[in-house]
Amino acid sequence: MNWDDARIFLAIHRERTLRAAARVLNLDQATVGRRLATLEQSLSAALFVRSSQGYVLTPAGQLALRPAESMERSAHDLTRQTQGLDKRLAGEVKVTTTDALALEFVIPAIENLHAKHPDVSVHLSTSTQLLNLAKRAADIAVRTVRPRNPGLIARQLASWEMGLFASQAYLDRMGQPGPGKAFSGHDLVVYQPYIDAMRVPALAGEPLHGGRIVARFDSNLSVRAAIKAGIGLGEIPANMGERDGLIRVWPSCRRETPYEVWLVTHEDLRRTARIRATIDEIVQAFQAPP
Repeated sequence: MNWDDARIFLAIHRERTLRAAARVLNLDQATVGRRLATLEQSLSAALFVRSSQGYVLTPAGQLALRPAESMERSAHDLTRQTQGLDKRLAGEVKVTTTDALALEFVIPAIENLHAKHPDVSVHLSTSTQLLNLAKRAADIAVRTVRPRNPGLIARQLASWEMGLFASQAYLDRMGQPGPGKAFSGHDLVVYQPYIDAMRVPALAGEPLHGGRIVARFDSNLSVRAAIKAGIGLGEIPANMGERDGLIRVWPSCRRETPYEVWLVTHEDLRRTARIRATIDEIVQAFQAPP
């Protein structure tokens, strides 16, 4: 099995259908099916069996999985290490971050990068999904969680206080919530991944079981928009709430853990010229005054 065959094999295993594997590989479905048939013929073994769950590994496929994954790691290592020697200020840089951080910081950084280095192209992915930097799914990640993976370098860009905010229209309609009442009689908008991770769901240290959760979001930008629209009370970074012109409720109350932002890249890529230039602009964007 060569690396091209291993790529086909791994994509089918992970995606479970030829169509999905073809999309990941940027090939047509017929080509993927033909390449799989040729591979199985050369090995004199069936690697997959069709089931209601899609393509499932046979015992022979299970044996082939580990060597194929080892080939994949070696291929990614080779790509990263050779690109780390690239001194050209040209080519593509893949950046992943959340939608809120993209709008506030990363897109302004791209604007400055383009003005200085017009031959550098940025492919920006906005998602809460943590893309795999070791597999070159991204070159740079700007995230709210510090990774612990070996081979990754993390730099803290920000540590922001969290606060409870509402629009003036909401407060005019509903009034201020009373401390110690668990938001009784009030509408709430929440960032669902954070709520899911809490043993006792709370906003600004106040349990929220007495309130009405009227909207749940997996995007901080959407939480901010919902607060601004007057849908309910919500917890967001204090600097962003102030920038949006929102009213801070209970200014002395805050979440114990701050909102942290980390810039992450792989150690093999940090000296690549276009990646270094992109990192510098992103760092500068976070250091700039609001």
